[in-house]
Amino acid sequence: MSESTSIRPRRRTGPRLAAARDALQHQREWFATLRGQTEQGRPLALVNADAPQELFRAMDVPYVVNQWWSSIISAKRMSGRYLKALRERGLPDDVEQYSALPLAEALSPRGDDAPWGGLPTPSLVLAECTGDSMRRMFQLWESELGVPFWPLESAAAETVAVNWWELMRHDWETAIGSARIDLLQDELKALIPRIEELAGARFDEERLAQVMALSNEQAEWNRRTRDLLAAAPRCPVPVDDIIPAVMIPQWHRGTSWATAAAKSVYDEVSSLVGEGRAVVPEERHRLMWIGRGLWFDMDFYRSFEQSHGAVFVWSMYLALAADAYARYGDDPLRALAARFCAFRDQMYTPPWSVEWYVKEAKTHRVDGVVHLISPDSRSSWFTTHALRQAGIPVLEIRADNADGRSLDPRAMHDQVARWIESLPDQSQGC
Repeated sequence: MSESTSIRPRRRTGPRLAAARDALQHQREWFATLRGQTEQGRPLALVNADAPQELFRAMDVPYVVNQWWSSIISAKRMSGRYLKALRERGLPDDVEQYSALPLAEALSPRGDDAPWGGLPTPSLVLAECTGDSMRRMFQLWESELGVPFWPLESAAAETVAVNWWELMRHDWETAIGSARIDLLQDELKALIPRIEELAGARFDEERLAQVMALSNEQAEWNRRTRDLLAAAPRCPVPVDDIIPAVMIPQWHRGTSWATAAAKSVYDEVSSLVGEGRAVVPEERHRLMWIGRGLWFDMDFYRSFEQSHGAVFVWSMYLALAADAYARYGDDPLRALAARFCAFRDQMYTPPWSVEWYVKEAKTHRVDGVVHLISPDSRSSWFTTHALRQAGIPVLEIRADNADGRSLDPRAMHDQVARWIESLPDQSQGC
């Protein structure tokens, strides 16, 4: 099944959230400027989503988030073509596709139809090595393309604070453990001279403190938006608008624009809630999407509104932006280390992740969960089990979110539709 024939395009209905439209426009303009600057010799970093991008921000080194670029490739429905190029070079095309797509594009012949003109060759790649495949993948940037790779280790903890979302903003030392924070802080100290070489400037701790302050403020606006949506009688905003409206500013954390954008999301959502706006006026089913965004078919999330009165009220993107980023403290470098050294735990490591998903499902009053399980998932069973133990129905779908070859959208649509029809009707509202 080819990617181009397997995807069934759908037409978007209704106006786009202004904050989402503005963020998308900003990102296009920013990337066009970035391409021009790199063509003039300005350095560029490619950084994984779970790595501390704020250091580059504080040093004025532009960066592209690896998984964001994967989402662009997937949205353009070019993932199959690039992944095929990996296979043709004797490399696996079915391992960590979400992280591998930018590498796959870089190793492919550059065509005129490359997404957004194509990703410029970075000057440095940075990733936390959460497994052997991730380390080997990023080493290919260096061995095949000559791009230096800076690895960060992935540490674990023997004890876990299950209510981490209540501790992370101020009591992160307790929530994470000093040893893990020490490790990443030391690694960041070692990374700083390398970034200084790229920037041609010295690291300024005060500048990093400003970046952290702005990103903390951004997280507080995201927290308010998340709580507002959770409490709203009916969902006022489609999730495929919330994702870009929140996540594009996330990739610009530490800037005044990103903080203002997060506030604009809250202001707009607050206005819609005040007006009594509802994506589905006759809301019968409130759904939760656990997993990465289905980038090659974002319209999927709105497929069941008219036919089933079903609306997705939750994705991890706003929820993580609300709970996972804010870190307050007098030492900005240590606070930054605390922001990222347990980042994947919050999404994927039980009991960190499962307690959080159950909490979010309950506060958002969901009637069911669609759980997208990628091939690289290591803890999906625990998530599904915890939700079902809490009395919340779960439908598991096994596919890679960025690889359009990994599922048949029509079959997936029919599967989800049948499952929704099995849920109790909540047409009386909340």
